[in-house]
Amino acid sequence: MMSGPPALAAQAARVRSGNDLLAALDPEQRAAAGAPLGPVCILAGAGTGKTRTITHRVAHMVAQGGVGPGQILAVTFTARAAGELRGRLRAMGVDGVQARTFHSAALKQLLYFWPSVAGVALPKVEKSKIPYVVRAAARLHLRPDRAELRDLTSEVEWAKTTLVTPADYARMAAASGRETAAPPETVARLYAAYEEVKRDAGVIDMEDLLLLTAAMIEEHSWVAAEVRARYRHFVVDEYQDVNDLQQRVLDAWLGERDSLCVVGDPHQTIYSFTGASPEHLLGFPRRFPDAAVVRLIRDYRSTPQVVGLANTLMRAAPAARLVAARPDGPAPVWLECDSEPAEAAAVASRIRRLLDQGVPASEIAVLYRTNAQSEAYEAAIGGAGIAYLLRGGEKFFERTEVVAAMRLLRAAVRSADTDRPEGLTAAVADILAALGWRADQPTVGSGAEREQWENLAALHRLAGDLAARSPEADLEAFVAELGDRATHEHQPTVQGVTLSTLHTAKGLEWDAVFLVGLTEGTLPLVHARTAEQIAEERRLLYVGVTRARRHLVLSWALSRAEGGRRSRRPSRFLDDLRPMRRESAAGVRHGGRGEGTRPVAGAEETGPGRSRSRSAVRCRTCGRSLTGVHARVGRCEGCPGDVDAALFERLRVWRSARAKEQGAPAFVVFTDATLQAIAESRPGTVAELVRLPGIGQAKLDRYGEEVLALVAGRTPPVGSPLVVESLGSDTPPDAS
Repeated sequence: MMSGPPALAAQAARVRSGNDLLAALDPEQRAAAGAPLGPVCILAGAGTGKTRTITHRVAHMVAQGGVGPGQILAVTFTARAAGELRGRLRAMGVDGVQARTFHSAALKQLLYFWPSVAGVALPKVEKSKIPYVVRAAARLHLRPDRAELRDLTSEVEWAKTTLVTPADYARMAAASGRETAAPPETVARLYAAYEEVKRDAGVIDMEDLLLLTAAMIEEHSWVAAEVRARYRHFVVDEYQDVNDLQQRVLDAWLGERDSLCVVGDPHQTIYSFTGASPEHLLGFPRRFPDAAVVRLIRDYRSTPQVVGLANTLMRAAPAARLVAARPDGPAPVWLECDSEPAEAAAVASRIRRLLDQGVPASEIAVLYRTNAQSEAYEAAIGGAGIAYLLRGGEKFFERTEVVAAMRLLRAAVRSADTDRPEGLTAAVADILAALGWRADQPTVGSGAEREQWENLAALHRLAGDLAARSPEADLEAFVAELGDRATHEHQPTVQGVTLSTLHTAKGLEWDAVFLVGLTEGTLPLVHARTAEQIAEERRLLYVGVTRARRHLVLSWALSRAEGGRRSRRPSRFLDDLRPMRRESAAGVRHGGRGEGTRPVAGAEETGPGRSRSRSAVRCRTCGRSLTGVHARVGRCEGCPGDVDAALFERLRVWRSARAKEQGAPAFVVFTDATLQAIAESRPGTVAELVRLPGIGQAKLDRYGEEVLALVAGRTPPVGSPLVVESLGSDTPPDAS
């Protein structure tokens, strides 16, 4: 590879030989790509062209900044993203930039330096922890099952990525609200034993790769000097997903220098349960006070209808709203269904319509919260003769607990056991009980345990469906049906409709996206209790919404099984999105009813030839009609709210300061109830603020602008008068 000034000049000349590098970028992208060398923070909303921006920044550094491509290390989170980055740079005439994942870059450095540092070859790197966790458990005389083993392994990984030692694990797990498959003290002992087992075997894991790299640079000045002489400039993509261990490695690479460009979106932080933290991104301007901070807001992926929905979902402040750059598209479609089978059938029917309209199957995705939800869609879509691809998980009938259950069911048929309870559903429940399953959904426990319960519950529901259709059906008929389903669902194709969890879908996009199973207890999960956990569930839905380019369908079922009690509630996150609430805020309209669905309350039509007033206010949690003060709050008195805890605390601090300034009790400014209503409804306009209880014209004039600033995350202009001309409009500024 060329080096030295002549080589750099030749490289720069090749890069400059095309059109002006920055001319094709929008103003925000241009500001980010052309920022001087030094700390740069790019807050890149979904679909805003972050990869385009950082590749142009790298090319600009080479062409205009005199930077050698080999001096730049671009860090991504997947090998695919690293390959895409290198390919784009080569197409721009920039060769030699190192684009790697954290682990790939660390491994390369360890392989080079470790023999000199340690006097021996680098130990073998094991990608899977499970065999060593099994050995560690055996040392402690523990016998975890498959689900417990997976959870215990995840806990060890979480501890290592957050730099928690075995001695500190129990305390930090309690502080973080971790739900584990064993008591924290037992997990801590297992963690310590795992480290011993690895040492005895002479191997290291993926976290050790990063830890050893950081320690090697921190403790050996000559290693630090060589690494920092090679890499002088850094770019980190998806910075909102960096964990403490990765940040430590990055700090070791960087040293005292500040030529660091980070790119991320705090609205897409969905991996905090693994140790990722958006605080590294959000705290970047504090760490580097001179940093250039640029927000990319023009969404080139999605239509204004999708972008508006995303903005409303995140209650984005004006400065953080995405602006759609694409032409108008169809309105989002809302499907309220009687049961999960009806929901799956409606989705399959709409997919068929899209295929008939020319939308390729590979441009359609069905996204759900948990793997256990896939079975209904595997069955409905496969049953409709539509090819599908299950992304990031085993097929339903290949999952271990499902295989075990089917083995027991077949054995029960062969044994002709006459002691089984009467009725197919009860008999299946009795058999599943041998695997530890019970009918009541667990409210505590590890993620793997809950997923295992959901998968077995799906089998139990299938038995109930068959019994409802054919009351005479027995275990033999049920086993035969399961066999037919398993055979039918194994589609020999990879070019079909994508079925994926929301987590696995991050970073991808499709022309048409179906967001399914949007009920309370599923999204957000019933186990999400704290304000932080609820906020992350909301961000997960945001990621799902922003995967759609043009067609977006959101659906939910009011009962699990056909003919079941319709007692489920739509997700609280839909309250601000559905047509019955703030329907003009994002340009959202009811998109029609799907097969097997019921009309959505508050939509333009509630049945053939009938219309409903859009002014009806319903509880955002249970859907009941509201009057009086409850209508102004938007929630029944007894229903749980969704209070933004951080906003409530900001409001309390502000209220205390204002009360002290006036020499009056705090409640004279606003009562706690009013502050809670503000923190729950998060008003974005004067019209929305004045609807809340406890806010009359006098308080609106005195405090309104300050409150709206606090809600938007800005420092309030204390004492500023409020302009009230906007009272005539109920609609916040449109995102697009």
